[in-house]
Amino acid sequence: MKYFNSVIKLLPACAMVFLCHFPENAAAQSTSKGWQNLFDGKTLQGWKSVGGKAPYTVEDGVIVGRMTKGTPNSFLFTEKEYGDFILELDIKLEGDQTNSGVQTRSHFDPSANGGKGRVYGRQVEIDPSARAWSGGIYDEARRGWLYPLDLNEKAKSAYKADQYNHVRIEAIGDETRTWINGVPVAYVVDTIDAKGFIGLQVHSIPDAQDGKKVYFKNIKIQTANLKKQDFPQEVYIVNLKPNDLSSAEKKAGYNLLFNGKNSDGWRSVKGDNFPSKGWVIKNGEISVLKSDGAESTNGGDIITKDEYAVFDLSFEFKLTPGANSGVKYFVTLKEKTAGSAIGLEFQVLDDERHPDAKLGRDGNRTLASLYDLITSNRDARARRPIGEWNRGRVVVTADNQVTHYLNGVKMVSYVRGSKEFKDIVAISKYKGWENFGEAPTGHILLQDHGDNVSFRSIKIKKVK
Repeated sequence: MKYFNSVIKLLPACAMVFLCHFPENAAAQSTSKGWQNLFDGKTLQGWKSVGGKAPYTVEDGVIVGRMTKGTPNSFLFTEKEYGDFILELDIKLEGDQTNSGVQTRSHFDPSANGGKGRVYGRQVEIDPSARAWSGGIYDEARRGWLYPLDLNEKAKSAYKADQYNHVRIEAIGDETRTWINGVPVAYVVDTIDAKGFIGLQVHSIPDAQDGKKVYFKNIKIQTANLKKQDFPQEVYIVNLKPNDLSSAEKKAGYNLLFNGKNSDGWRSVKGDNFPSKGWVIKNGEISVLKSDGAESTNGGDIITKDEYAVFDLSFEFKLTPGANSGVKYFVTLKEKTAGSAIGLEFQVLDDERHPDAKLGRDGNRTLASLYDLITSNRDARARRPIGEWNRGRVVVTADNQVTHYLNGVKMVSYVRGSKEFKDIVAISKYKGWENFGEAPTGHILLQDHGDNVSFRSIKIKKVK
């Protein structure tokens, strides 16, 4: 024994590994610098299949999921739940007609879907299609898209087709941040689900994709002493906490236009004070009350006290059935009008029930359109049901490029003052106002159109 111990002391560290006892749970064995392997390279120990019936196997040190016709989305879930973590793994898909994803802090409801069960929770998307939303964040079987890559178009080229892509996910506190091949992609602040399972998805498919594979390898996790990786300030943050600014948003220069408590920063278009009737601030919402459905006949429009030139404006709105309102920008109050004040308008409307959706030209009075000028993207998936909160965004750059977003999806893009812009103004209801929409600065306006509509999380970043 004395001789054997002496020999052991002389062995190099690498050889000592073969004399050590492997951990009983090989699926969560420790590795270097605080990382743990979630996959032992040989078995699916520590994992379980839920949802659809697509099979998962281990081949040459890789988890392989096979796309299977006739089955809903399938998932391989960790048996253990995780709260705060940093997860890294490599993923490869065959083909470009489907997608995959990584579930984070997710759950399984066995009673849902007629007893077949349903997975729900935040998913980091892997999308090899032309849409290119890899690294975006989707809320599976619940709220839909939280962070489409229209919000970070520079990251669309990060994914590489038909090869392994390195994915990094940080889920720390209320924040989820993602990277694809080292490129920062998505940033979401969300209070739902403080912990849950991690899952690997094989998506449901059209029959032609039957048998194609999804590959997962090098799956490792950190759960202690977590250190956030740097994330660029210019990448937009989706913050789902009402009337909140995260520390990162504050650092990037965003300010709340509505504090959730009172009318500070707002006034009536008719005077220096906030309207004494027609508007109510309650439960963190600023709401225009229903009257007769006409423009500005009750409380009237309200505007910011400050004016803005180059900016990034975000807001949430909730419509009641049949309601009409709008968020206007570059409002100067110089135009003479008996109704609502004049300005460029992000249309806020119940398209199904309000008659204005059928007026104008080619649908240019529908939700998220540049009202009476440019029709919005008609993608139905970008729209939340009436009675739920929708997220609007208007971005104006120094070269007068203006973009509307609805729930993160790009809806309208145009250039103020361009020939194309002037041409559409000339055939619109605004043709009688000289240089309509071209003022260098203006107020932000919330419209009173006689219907009950609520707003919150109104924030803006002035861009120099």
